[in-house]
Amino acid sequence: MPNILVLPHAEYAPDGTSFEAGAGMTICDALLAHGVEIDRACGKVGACTTCHVIVRTGFASLGAVSEAEEDMLDRAWGIEAESRLACQALLGGEDLVIDMPMYSINHAKENV
Repeated sequence: MPNILVLPHAEYAPDGTSFEAGAGMTICDALLAHGVEIDRACGKVGACTTCHVIVRTGFASLGAVSEAEEDMLDRAWGIEAESRLACQALLGGEDLVIDMPMYSINHAKENV
């Protein structure tokens, strides 16, 4: 089972966190199962970019990026070469270091 290290994020994981997760589940589901309430405005169907994460370590172990995910990532704030939509990225067997961008394009949340 891979270990997931979540770097500190002011809103979702102020002190950072670390946990084990089962291979084959999405990064998003693993985060949610361990109390990291990442945004997921589209209901985890890959139709927004609010669950955008940057995989600092272990990127190559994730399931393949689909063309639809790549198209959505083009709209994400702060995209990097190791960016993924957490709801679409399937865990492999390697440990991961996850960084969550400071901002997202979640307009509904911004207007609260």
